[in-house]
Amino acid sequence: MTLYTMREVQALLGIPRSVAARLIADGVVTPSRGARREYLFTFQDMVMLRTANSLHEAQIPSRSISRALSRLKASRGQEAPLTGVRIRAIGNEVATRDAVRQWQAESGQLLMDFEPEEAAAVHSIHQAPATEASAWFQAGCELEAAAPDEAEQAYRRALSLDGGYLEPYLNLGCMLCDAGHFGEAIALYRCGLAHLPREPLMHFNLAVALEDDGLQAEALASYAHCIELAPEFADAHFNAARLYESMGDDMRAIRHFNAYRRLQPP
Repeated sequence: MTLYTMREVQALLGIPRSVAARLIADGVVTPSRGARREYLFTFQDMVMLRTANSLHEAQIPSRSISRALSRLKASRGQEAPLTGVRIRAIGNEVATRDAVRQWQAESGQLLMDFEPEEAAAVHSIHQAPATEASAWFQAGCELEAAAPDEAEQAYRRALSLDGGYLEPYLNLGCMLCDAGHFGEAIALYRCGLAHLPREPLMHFNLAVALEDDGLQAEALASYAHCIELAPEFADAHFNAARLYESMGDDMRAIRHFNAYRRLQPP
């Protein structure tokens, strides 16, 4: 079975790292781990991520995308493909449609369907105009692979316009960590938490940066904050367990490993 790394996913789909991270954190996509803890995605994961990216391009917020796809996945079964289901953006909501009906993805409410059969699988109706901050964020996403320095400046410009904009923090922080600039990433995430103190992904990414910088105790505290806000954040349990194990605290390590296993799909 072919498996894809996060870099390959971004290169093939153009999906922002922040959108993929949200789906992983919420359990919508459950990649395996490679020898160096890197995420490995299946073809079915790629289908879900491609769908999420189409909705993201239609200006649907990441949290709404995750909730909608999570509900759809639960209703069809964890391993069922999306074959035969069309997913699209209507205003700020996600609508799904099969051969006989159309419904609002998050609530499950049925919708009247006035669209012709030939309508695109994903598109936006009455799409709200992008803000200047979101335009800079999109520019950063497009520049990240080929021109990382320009991408960094675009993300920083987005944050200067909107200090509470989650996605630029996540993407820029991951870029800084990939480049080995852990201190800068830590400072960036802490700045983000001043605006978004209850965002689990921010605490998780801060913990990863702290761990990469060798600050294990601080990393564990950040993983704990993440788990407090999102008890079903499986990767936070996994990373905390691994850290406790390396520190010789077997009791806490076992507790978090058990939590991680409970949260894995059957």
